[in-house]
Amino acid sequence: MFPRISSDHELWTAIRHGDHAAFSILFDRYWTSIYTTAYSYLKDEAASKEITHDIFLNIWLKRDHLEILSFPAYLRTAARYHVYKYIKQAKALPVLYSAELEESGNHVCRNEGDENLQYQELRDSIDEHLMALPRRCREVFIMSRQQHLTNDQIAGKLGISKRTVENQLTHALHHLRGLLKDISIGVLIWLFINS
Repeated sequence: MFPRISSDHELWTAIRHGDHAAFSILFDRYWTSIYTTAYSYLKDEAASKEITHDIFLNIWLKRDHLEILSFPAYLRTAARYHVYKYIKQAKALPVLYSAELEESGNHVCRNEGDENLQYQELRDSIDEHLMALPRRCREVFIMSRQQHLTNDQIAGKLGISKRTVENQLTHALHHLRGLLKDISIGVLIWLFINS
């Protein structure tokens, strides 16, 4: 059996030859360090223990192939890798218990599906109203509001004067005001907040 003062290098050499006692000493020496590293990221006792045991199991199973020069460095890196792997696999948002939810004071509940439908209905209605505009007026409006081109850029692309671009935009906006009167204030506020 190895004395407590055996170096990591001596223990690793014995482990590579299949010495269970040396592995137990190494396990006892570093278990707390790995567990603490994992727990500092996850704040989950069970997952941190599982990661710690997986790391030691991998060391034992791959002892013939591993080249470890510094156990503290290797184990810290392995712990971080397993934590990131665990988080990636979980891909779940943390569950808030009702007590935590009440304390947070954040009781806003959003239905994104409904919001997306309202937004799409609004877009469809605007597109329908735009189709009623003359072709050039619609083209100028789309370049200005959807492609975010300046009036000078639009004039240059279409070969018209900047004043004509301004007149076309004024006409398009006047035409769309009728549509906007039919839309509730709530949808308008939502549109401006989320745009």
